[in-house]
Order: sequence, then structure tokens, then C-alpha cells
Amino acid sequence: MLTINVALLLAVIVFIRLRRRTESRSRFDEKMTVVIVLALGVLLAPTPVGQGILNFLGQLASGVAQASR
Repeated sequence: MLTINVALLLAVIVFIRLRRRTESRSRFDEKMTVVIVLALGVLLAPTPVGQGILNFLGQLASGVAQASR
């Protein structure tokens, strides 16, 4: 039986949607992209990958904040 990782599938969909030209997007298309990205974020957040991304972004923000002082 073939199983599909939903987070991976959503990541591919987001990548394909974001490669399209900006001028050809309707408001509905932009809203749908936002909903898909939010769903991807919800799926990734509790995983080790999501926690790693969160830690990385936290360290990056901390470094930028310290550098600006």
C-alpha cells in the first residue's frame, strides 16, 4: 500500500503555486495559497522538523536583535 505524507504533498503544492507569476493571481487564488500554507504549518509544527525550524528562527531573531544593539 502506498502512503502519502500530507505535509510533503502540501509543500509540493505550495512550491508549485508560488512559482507562478504574481500578476496572474486572483484574490481567491491568493487566499487559497494562504490557507494551504497555514495547513502546512499546522502539520509541521508538532514534528521534529517543525521544532527545528522554530529553534532556528528563534536563534536567528535573537542574533538579529543582539546585533542591532
